[in-house]
Amino acid sequence: MPFNNDPIPVTILSGSLGAGKTTTLNHILSSERELNAAVVVNDMGEVNVDADLVERESELTQNDEEIIEMSNGCICCRLRGDMLDEVGRLAEERDFDYLLVESSGISEPIPVAQTFARGFEDAEFDPTGVYELDTMVSVVDAHSFWQGFDSGQALTDDSVDPQDNRVPEEALMDQIEFCDVLLLNKCDLVPDNELDEMEAILETLQPRAEIIRTEHGAVDPREILNTGRFDFEAASQSAGWMRELQEGHHHEAAAEEHGVTSFVFDADRPFHPERIARLFADLPDGIIRAKGFFWSAGREDVAMGLDKAGQSVRAGPKGTWIASLPKAQQERYFAARPELKEDWDDQWGDRGSELVFIGREFDQETLVERLEDCVLSDAEMEEDWSVYPDPFGFEDQRELALADD
Repeated sequence: MPFNNDPIPVTILSGSLGAGKTTTLNHILSSERELNAAVVVNDMGEVNVDADLVERESELTQNDEEIIEMSNGCICCRLRGDMLDEVGRLAEERDFDYLLVESSGISEPIPVAQTFARGFEDAEFDPTGVYELDTMVSVVDAHSFWQGFDSGQALTDDSVDPQDNRVPEEALMDQIEFCDVLLLNKCDLVPDNELDEMEAILETLQPRAEIIRTEHGAVDPREILNTGRFDFEAASQSAGWMRELQEGHHHEAAAEEHGVTSFVFDADRPFHPERIARLFADLPDGIIRAKGFFWSAGREDVAMGLDKAGQSVRAGPKGTWIASLPKAQQERYFAARPELKEDWDDQWGDRGSELVFIGREFDQETLVERLEDCVLSDAEMEEDWSVYPDPFGFEDQRELALADD
């Protein structure tokens, strides 16, 4: 293949429906006249409206294949291989210097980043060495974001197909927690004092990203093109909840000023499944994000996961306890991560709970007490846990609904 030696830099735009991704993309294309770019536009619908808008407002054309239209699916899952086939074909011709990718409103950014950074086994084209991921950008609708958290309503467009398996609020959190640059768009619709508080929340959720306020997608192209910011390993470990689990909480001045707090709850005994399910379904309104793993009595074979994003709360099987693996596999884990032995229990191994909660204006002391009440008592530790009713799914995490009184 007649590839040039220098890899083609890639900027990926993520963001919820209506956040302003296409407006941002068109602003970049119109303001950077010297930018010789190709564009991939992903839309869930059968008709790719965003691709038409890009063509209408820029000098790029779909007929000349400067715009690649990916419809009827997401490039984070169903269309990953198709996207690589298309960008591979583009790279063969190599008549552009930059690739801009606009993902759909419910796309997860990590799989898209992996596709460019590490390739995809179901595709013939290997992008590594040909493309180089330069910047991951997430566009957040400041107006909807603030209204959602302030009112307790859904944070994203309710036009998403309810049959889609991906919860929109979870997709929004993924987009916030995995990016190099976070564009807080539509700032003209939100008062400055509320923007300050919103930024404090976003900095807690994603301390690594550069946060830039924008109106109508008008960002300086230098902020998201040829930045060299992307580092897959750093990005995948940078979310606020991960930092909390690994390092403990360090109050940031801005977060503290605006009442944004977080804490980690851990326990070396299991939760009673019914009690913890009720608590998860009735977390305080001020909890913006909760994530981590927990031990549910009676499910000693599997690590359970909690994932709260906005109003969505999902819990259920998430992984495997190292203690449940064959001895040979356990030894491989110990060799790679010697620190595991420090907290290893002779009877239960690595089973336990470690959950992080991030929010504003919630009673942390009361929540901790409620969590402690869900941990098995001395008497319950001696009971037969297999008789406990299990409210969680057996294969995947499930949405938890508020229990009826």
